[in-house]
Amino acid sequence: MEKLDPKTEGASADIVGRNIEKLKHIFPEVFTEGRIDFDVLRETLGEYIDDRPERYSFTWNGKSRARRIAQTPSTGTLRPCPEESVNWDTTQNLFIEGDNLEVLKLLQKSYHKKVKMIYIDPPYNTGNEFIYPDKFTDNLETYLKYTGQIDAEGRTFSTNAELGGRYHTNWLNMMYPRLKLARNLLRDDGAVFISLDDHECPRLRQMCDEIFGEENFIATVIWQKVFSPKNTATYFSEDHDYIIVYAKHKETWSPQLLPRSDEAVARYTNPDNDPRGPWSSSDLTARNYYADGQYEVTGPTGKTFGPGRGRYWRSSYDKFKELDADNRIWWGEDKNNMPRLKRFISEVKDGVVPQTLLLHKVVGNTQEAKKELLEFVSFEDTKNVLNSVKPTRLLRHILKIATAPDLEHVILDFFAGSAPMGHAVVTQNHADSGNRRFVLVQLPEPLPKDEPRLKTIADMGKARLRKITELLKQERQKQAAEERGKLPGMTKDVPEVDLGFKVFKLDSSNIKPWDADFDNLEDSLFNAVENIKPDRNEADVLYELLLKYGIDLAVEVKSRELKVKSEMNGNSQFSTLNSQLYIIGAGALVVCLAKHITLEMVEEIAALKTEFQPEVMRVVFKDSGFADDVVKTNAVQILRQAGIDDVKSL
Repeated sequence: MEKLDPKTEGASADIVGRNIEKLKHIFPEVFTEGRIDFDVLRETLGEYIDDRPERYSFTWNGKSRARRIAQTPSTGTLRPCPEESVNWDTTQNLFIEGDNLEVLKLLQKSYHKKVKMIYIDPPYNTGNEFIYPDKFTDNLETYLKYTGQIDAEGRTFSTNAELGGRYHTNWLNMMYPRLKLARNLLRDDGAVFISLDDHECPRLRQMCDEIFGEENFIATVIWQKVFSPKNTATYFSEDHDYIIVYAKHKETWSPQLLPRSDEAVARYTNPDNDPRGPWSSSDLTARNYYADGQYEVTGPTGKTFGPGRGRYWRSSYDKFKELDADNRIWWGEDKNNMPRLKRFISEVKDGVVPQTLLLHKVVGNTQEAKKELLEFVSFEDTKNVLNSVKPTRLLRHILKIATAPDLEHVILDFFAGSAPMGHAVVTQNHADSGNRRFVLVQLPEPLPKDEPRLKTIADMGKARLRKITELLKQERQKQAAEERGKLPGMTKDVPEVDLGFKVFKLDSSNIKPWDADFDNLEDSLFNAVENIKPDRNEADVLYELLLKYGIDLAVEVKSRELKVKSEMNGNSQFSTLNSQLYIIGAGALVVCLAKHITLEMVEEIAALKTEFQPEVMRVVFKDSGFADDVVKTNAVQILRQAGIDDVKSL
């Protein structure tokens, strides 16, 4: 029985190794004894190599190190917290508390190319926001120290003051590895939306051009964030922020059409009772020069019309006559007006193409966002209300553009803050019976002022999600009761919507590292027998295995009590050893963490292959659970006879 290798299976995905394998597939000739021959690679790429001493590039102090940080695997894990969750057993939504750099690394296997939309609202770098303290080789340890989990040094989160001398550099070094890792999680038809203001917008565009490819730039959206000018401004009242949009691959991504407003639909009428239904009219002239667009037309009353000075008809004369014959030209109620083209609502697109200008009356503003936060999170000190929080109307607008309600699209927000994106997802799902899922990541950054219930921004996000899910649950129950009232004696079901979330917290691995104390080797060897940390439980270990095997953290986990047959007074009886068997993905992975593994237990596991009939079945045991090597060897043979070859221990 093989043991799980800490180097390959005890850490997050090896991104460098994954890229090397891709390179081998494309250019096998550049590899010599497993290494890349750069001279051969240079010859292979030919004219596509730019080795000019002066060339266009975007760089800064620390960029190479930021790139290495993104490629360094994490040895951490995500520990489940059912007690802080809502509907743990059924929900597909995740709220992860931790440093988003480490969390993004840990998600590389389980969520590789599974995220439909990324939305982030990172620090704007105005000098007041916290900039994450990435330390390259010890980032997990740094996080644990900053959150007080491994020492009491009183470390505090710091801001990025402009006087520090590395104002833009610190922000770029913080953003670069996170966006690099995030891109790996996007589906090929996915897109990323990033909120920002003027402080770093130009540099963000250059960074995203490099990470996502400038050919995949979609748009810079302007959001009117306030509804009245700030007369205290020195130069201009800053009334807008930006949302930068990039696709993973522009050729495979397209926005969803937005529903027409009631006002837009009302513009379609049918004053001439056209059998093709309601229509609206549009101008037939334009300023753009068109060689065949200079002619006169005669209306039904004999009045003649030309396109006007400096203007041209949009169509040729023959095309105009064809349209008129098909009753697609509107001459006005009295048949004496300038001709216009009839556009039927039945023939236009089912919705409206998204616009790059978002007005506050349509998608909300910052004042509305703060009111929402106060409504869903109770504060004793309003100084804890986040200034940069976004209104859910804005986020729901983005969701309508980038996701579809009838598909299980995953939305990732790794600067979750007070969780307005999670709020928007469940609210939009409630409105259109959608199946969207969210994955939120937030650092447990302390609040500016102490609160009796809330200590960190992550606590604020969880409190907000609990409140909105409870309110929506009550609303759906009321809606179901009203539907039943309309049809007495009949059951009217309201579609199910996921109103819950699983909470996970970043921590060090559950597996103790081998750290021999040569002055007391006997105790070191004894402690190594039980390699699970004493303060960790089976659920902790189980979800670390899901991460290592690249399984969705929201997957259904079934558990069974293991029972062992014994003979008492000549009668066969079953006794329970208080050990759970965990079955994941309909038998794709089976985990047994029992302390005393018997061959009867192994036979019970082998029978699962027949019960679930998975294509591939993997089994993991706790190594210290075997009494000796004989039991372990026999266990492997029993499972192999059942057609289960992938058997490991930890």
